[in-house]
Amino acid sequence: MANAVNMEGVYFKLKDHYILEDVNLTIKKNDFMALIGPNGGGKTTLLKLILGLLNPDKGNIEVLGMAPGKSKNIGYLPQKSSYQSNFPISVLEVVLMGRYKQLLKGYNKEDRRSALDSLKKVEMLHLKNEQIEKLSGGQLQRVFIARALSRNPELLLLDEPTASIDPHFQGKFYEILSKLRKKMAVVMVSHDIGVVSSYVDSIACLNQKIYCHGPVEESIEGLEKAYKCPIDLIAHGFPHRVLREHE
Repeated sequence: MANAVNMEGVYFKLKDHYILEDVNLTIKKNDFMALIGPNGGGKTTLLKLILGLLNPDKGNIEVLGMAPGKSKNIGYLPQKSSYQSNFPISVLEVVLMGRYKQLLKGYNKEDRRSALDSLKKVEMLHLKNEQIEKLSGGQLQRVFIARALSRNPELLLLDEPTASIDPHFQGKFYEILSKLRKKMAVVMVSHDIGVVSSYVDSIACLNQKIYCHGPVEESIEGLEKAYKCPIDLIAHGFPHRVLREHE
């Protein structure tokens, strides 16, 4: 089975500063991977390279067997999703926007079926006719994920999706994502290392380079040894320690 993402010897620099250097990373299909690391370590940049929004200065990237930007089977939730809270639009209409290929022709039955199915997956179907201005932060984030899912992706990229979600709902949110990975690869940027380790299959630590990547148990042990503190105390990539080189 082909991998969802292959990155080999990838470099990316901004002006004269390398944001990513010699990144080697493989993401398997149906893998739920957490991408962690300090602020400014290159996590969002890596997602944009996978999407084809940025081009590497050196190295090779393959996404779903194609060059970045060629595959349409990718869902993406950026760190901040812009919208006007007072704009008169329903939950279902927001999700239908994910079917943008049909936008100029109008939405058809398949678009509507896909949108409703996506809302069901994130447990928001009962609010399909609700105006978005009435939603909580957690509900709104689920709607944005449904919008990304409406394209029926094989790869779902999430950039800090729990940033605007109340702490008491985060566990339920991760459970929803864990179910999704049965049909797709899910890559989630997160700072909540101690929490996500209970749900993800693998963890990759990025700080300009990939320093460790593997199953949760192995990665957690390696991170704790490297940081020299319990995993729950590593918040937002601190304290900063150099981790074992990734082979």
